[in-house]
Amino acid sequence: MKLKPFITLLAMASAVSAAWAEDTSNITVSGFGTAALTRSNTSDAEFARPNQLAGVTSGAKTGVDSNLGLQVTAKMNDWLSFTGQGLVRKNVTDNFGAELAWAFAKAKVSDNLNIRVGRVGLPVYMISDYRNVGYANTMLRPPVEMYTQVTLESLDGADLLYQTNLGDTAVTAQVAYGVTDSDNRGGFTAKFKKVSSINIVAENGPFTFRFGRVDANVTVDNSTNLNTLVSGLTKFGFASAANAIAVNDTKASFTSVGLGVDWKSMVVQAEYGKRKSASLSIADTTSWYTMFGYRMGAFLPYVVHASATQDSPRTVAGLPAAGPLLPYTLGANALASASPIQSSNSIGVRWDFHKSAALKLQLDRMSPDNGPGVFINAKPGFKGPVTVFAAAVDFVF
Repeated sequence: MKLKPFITLLAMASAVSAAWAEDTSNITVSGFGTAALTRSNTSDAEFARPNQLAGVTSGAKTGVDSNLGLQVTAKMNDWLSFTGQGLVRKNVTDNFGAELAWAFAKAKVSDNLNIRVGRVGLPVYMISDYRNVGYANTMLRPPVEMYTQVTLESLDGADLLYQTNLGDTAVTAQVAYGVTDSDNRGGFTAKFKKVSSINIVAENGPFTFRFGRVDANVTVDNSTNLNTLVSGLTKFGFASAANAIAVNDTKASFTSVGLGVDWKSMVVQAEYGKRKSASLSIADTTSWYTMFGYRMGAFLPYVVHASATQDSPRTVAGLPAAGPLLPYTLGANALASASPIQSSNSIGVRWDFHKSAALKLQLDRMSPDNGPGVFINAKPGFKGPVTVFAAAVDFVF
C-alpha cells in the first residue's frame, strides 16, 4: 500500500467535523494510538517491524512501535454505511507518514450477511482487523516471526461477512477478493492480483478458534536486483535457475490456524502458519507463536515463544560455484535465503491504569539463525541473540 501524505488524516478530520456539524447522530468517530520507546542491546543491526525502512539499535527511539489511527463511520440508513480509517506510522520511509488503511461501503443484506466494497481489511491473521490497535492486544506487538510472513493488511475489492449461531457457538465466515500491492524496504513494489481469502472464526464461551487461507498471484517488475539476476542467468544458459527466482504472476498462499482462550484469569493466544510460493525468492516458511498470560487485577503479565523457519532451499541449484558467473550465484542465493529464520522468548506485562489506556513493558530475547533474522542493516559478523526492550502506552478514544 502506498503511503499517503499526512494530509489524509487532516482531510478526514475536516470531513468528520463537517459531517458532525450536520448530523451527529449518524457519525461515529473513534481513534487509537500507541506512544512507545524501543531499543535493543546491540549497535550491529537494527530491529524493525515488517517493512519498516529503519529500526532501532542501542539508542531508544519512538518509531518502531508508535502509531496513531482515526476511524470514521457514517451511517446513511438502516442498511448502508461508509467507513474510513487513517493510520500514521513509520513504514517504508523513515518518517511518520499517513495511509488510508480502510475505506469501504458496507451494505447490510440481512441480519446475518454484510457486503463491504472498497479497501477492506485482509484477514491474514487472527488479529488482522485490530493488529495496529495496541490497546486491543495483550502483547506490545504481534510476534514478528509470525507477522513477517505476510505483510499485507488490506485489499481493494470486496468481502462478504456471514454470521450465524450453531448451538452455543457463534460462527463468522468471511470471504474476500481483490487486488493490492506492497511497497518494500528494498525499493520495489510487489503487486498482488487475484487475491482471495477465507477466514472462519468460531467462538464458544472463552474459546476462539480461527482458520484462514489467502491465495494470490504476485509480480515484481521494478526490482533492479531481481531483473538483473533473471536476465543474466537466462542469457548465460541458466534458464531453470532464472525461473526459480523470478516473481512474475507467481502463485503464493498462506494458511494459518489460531486459538484464543480468555478463561477466568488465564489468557492464551496462539497461531500457526505456512507460507508457500512457486518462487524461491518468496521462500516457503513455517511460523508459530504461543502466548500465556495471567490476569491479576489491573495487571496482566505474559510470556511468549515464537519461531520462524524456512522450508524451501536457501540456495539455487545448478549454478556455478566459481568463475566469472559467481556473482550471479551469490545474488540468486541471497534472494533464496532472504527469509528470516529466528526464534524468540518474551516476557511482558500490561497494566490497565485507565479505562481507555494501558501501559505495557515487553522484553524480547531474539535468536536469529543462519542469517540476521528479522534484523535489518546488519553489520558483517552480526549474530544474536539480541535483547529488545520496549515501553508503550496504548490508548483509544
